[in-house]
Amino acid sequence: MNISFFKYQGTGNDFIVIDNRLPNNYTLSTEFIANCCDRKFGIGADGLMLLQNRKGYDFEMIYYNANGKLGSMCGNGGRCIVAFANYLGIVRNNKTHFLAVDGAHEARINQDGLVELKMIDVAVPEYDPGLIFLDTGSPHHIEFVPQIKDFDVYSQGKKIRNSDRYIKEGTNVNFVEVIGNCSISVATFERGVEDETLSCGTGVTAAAIAYYLRFNKDNKTLPVSVKTKGGALSVRFNYSESLFSDIWLSGPAVQVFSGLVVG
Repeated sequence: MNISFFKYQGTGNDFIVIDNRLPNNYTLSTEFIANCCDRKFGIGADGLMLLQNRKGYDFEMIYYNANGKLGSMCGNGGRCIVAFANYLGIVRNNKTHFLAVDGAHEARINQDGLVELKMIDVAVPEYDPGLIFLDTGSPHHIEFVPQIKDFDVYSQGKKIRNSDRYIKEGTNVNFVEVIGNCSISVATFERGVEDETLSCGTGVTAAAIAYYLRFNKDNKTLPVSVKTKGGALSVRFNYSESLFSDIWLSGPAVQVFSGLVVG
């Protein structure tokens, strides 16, 4: 089975993307996907995505973690698959509407070529600064740290991800440094990858919300600028009565190369 693929990255979060519309209709095994994502013996990626037809939508996004298992929502993956859909000619007038595991999403490509993805609404009925856990399409544990530089993201993230609280369902772990007004730096340990990644879209979104709740609720200056090890993103939203809505994640999404998997 020979499968054409494309490699995309969004602030260093990289993905294998496959056009799975008919007549392709590939059925990929967990082992095959994990092998493709392996950086030593495969293409190498943080995850693999299938772009499929879905009635009522421009397309459907099916996301697999690097371990080959179906994953929860991936924000940077969503932005990258929108860039891929645009490459395929699916996006019209720089706007699109697609389905992902956490529901329907809108996206658009702005005049600077950045891909903006609308995330799901996030309800925060109670806020505990001692334990910040948010679901932005994927689960995220947030911890504020004095500085990201030289912080052991892998060891500390792995410890929290495998703690009694999270061992059953798993969680992504985000370490956040405040570097200015509405400006933060984020480093993420991702479940499914089980390692630090250069960026995480749902994690950046969760970090921006956590920053707003802890430091900035009386300051309406938005968006929140986010620095990751793979590049810059921004998050803007509306907040009212414990609900974050109209959440948009914005940043670059770039096609790196294409190829053929021979199997």
